[in-house]
Amino acid sequence: MISQRKYAMDLIRDAGLLGCKPSHVPMDPLKQLKQDSGNLMEDPSKYRRLIGRLLYLCITRADITFAVHKLSQFVSKPCEKHWEAGEKVLRYLKDTPGHSLFYSSAANSILSNFSDADWAACPDTRRSMTGYCLFLGTSLISRRAKKQHTISRSSAEAEYRAMAQASCEVVWATA
Repeated sequence: MISQRKYAMDLIRDAGLLGCKPSHVPMDPLKQLKQDSGNLMEDPSKYRRLIGRLLYLCITRADITFAVHKLSQFVSKPCEKHWEAGEKVLRYLKDTPGHSLFYSSAANSILSNFSDADWAACPDTRRSMTGYCLFLGTSLISRRAKKQHTISRSSAEAEYRAMAQASCEVVWATA
């Protein structure tokens, strides 16, 4: 088991959110963040530090990866709404500080891969998001979420690109 429980708790403490109400989800699914989501932050370095620390935590916390990568798109010009979304991730961490990666010694050696795409997910660029997870038995060994380089004309094209990236990862893992 690989865990960063102490690091997560330090992050929450440093943000001053130890006494806050925990959240059950890392990001509000109904809020759509954009580049210009309100007033710019007075001190953007505070947001950048938070995102950097959350990116490090993503190594062992696959459950926050999507939210953190979404928030990392706004480090150049963070707004107050971006900061609020970052605090929501911290409140989620407060609810689930012990989540970690578990690697079973009794797992089988079957390689399985799951991929998905969210067509035109970025409201600013209209590019699709691609994600995949590679498992060895029940253990997660690789994952990735990324904006696609080109704009897909359909959801089927976005899904095809996601499967192509996931297939490349399988070929790399088995080589």
